[in-house]
Amino acid sequence: MIQLPASQRLDLRTTDVDDVLSRVQSALQLAMTTQTVVKRRSIGFRSDRGTWVRVECRGLERDGGQGWGLEAARTIVGVPIPAWRAGVSWLDSEREVLWRADETELIDEAPIGRAKSATDLPESWWRAFGSAMDQLSGHITTRVATPDCEPITIERVEAAIRAVYPGAVGVRIDEWATAHADLTWANITGPGLWFLDWEDHGRAPRGLDAAVLWFGSLAVPDVAQRVCRELRCDLDCRTGRVMQLFKCAELLGWAGEDEPLRLPARREADRLLAQLAAEP
Repeated sequence: MIQLPASQRLDLRTTDVDDVLSRVQSALQLAMTTQTVVKRRSIGFRSDRGTWVRVECRGLERDGGQGWGLEAARTIVGVPIPAWRAGVSWLDSEREVLWRADETELIDEAPIGRAKSATDLPESWWRAFGSAMDQLSGHITTRVATPDCEPITIERVEAAIRAVYPGAVGVRIDEWATAHADLTWANITGPGLWFLDWEDHGRAPRGLDAAVLWFGSLAVPDVAQRVCRELRCDLDCRTGRVMQLFKCAELLGWAGEDEPLRLPARREADRLLAQLAAEP
């Protein structure tokens, strides 16, 4: 029998993992408080010593042998990342998954959450954001970015695009840079800037982060345009355009007619296809 991925077998929003949380508290010698955030594959909680603990579940099929992202992110300079304090990981043979818990600096600043909430960000935030993005892209790492838990490769990008646009021209990738790889508004705080959730960071085609944030802002055109202005260098190059097309194609590959982003994604994809075809 083929084993389903952990993300399909274990939804931490509905699965009892009290034994896991007890082990984490014992290993890190701390206790949970009542402030808890539960997602599909992670649980976060405030500890009794004023820190934040994030517990992640990863299927064995996701073990790429490159370590855990948050611990590795501590070497990135010039980007506001919560300070890493300690971590513990182990193999859960019964559930056939890996567990990882990281204790970090507690950030009280709330995530921006969605593009609509980014409309009132001050100019100082955008300046700090642009500077941090420059520092991140220039960071040297051996890690490979894993957006949606899958390594980002030329083959993955091209397959997603050609599944929707088999005749696409000029979709080659020329440049690579270090990326957060899950740069959504839910993982950025404001008005004080912090970047959260670093488990997927690593080398990626240039413009991946910019394309993710731009695509996640299409429902709020003013914010999408601001992202384009602030991250112009990453988006106005061939690889950056390919990454924007990649994000559009990912949605268009599954979205039905009732998906609100289908029309803007189709419109932007047509623009990008024309630009890429016209480039030498």
